[in-house]
Amino acid sequence: MRTWAILLTFVLALVTLFPACQGPAENLAEVTPVSVRDGVFVHISSGTAEPHRVLMGLRMARVMSSDKDVLVYFDIKGVEVVLKDSEGIAFGGFDSSKTQLQDLIDKGVTIYVCPTCLAAAGKTAEDLLEGVQIAEKDMFFSFTSGRILTLDY
Repeated sequence: MRTWAILLTFVLALVTLFPACQGPAENLAEVTPVSVRDGVFVHISSGTAEPHRVLMGLRMARVMSSDKDVLVYFDIKGVEVVLKDSEGIAFGGFDSSKTQLQDLIDKGVTIYVCPTCLAAAGKTAEDLLEGVQIAEKDMFFSFTSGRILTLDY
């Protein structure tokens, strides 16, 4: 009997606290869903020796940025790609790395570089292309409010 009393108290509390639980189901239609954009995390660890990988990663970032939140992260050899003095990478029918990076920056896409990998390459933040930032841990989790898809190049 005590179990039933606890259960009844719980159900009454729910109905009191959540008015949407009261009345017919058509009342639920009045609730407007919040629009949430999903995010795409593009990880580029390849450098100038692997142009196809780099340019494909940048291409996917550009494509996805039309309707998704995008963050592009360069580490390991990828650091070579985002330096001021790096030569633009060209390959096949892809736009050059410099063109694609500038387009992403112009669209407001966040482009990060690993600070440890940058230091290992003997470079500093001053050596980066304008618009490329040193990675911040918290941004990996806050650049989007939706789900996160990761593409790795």
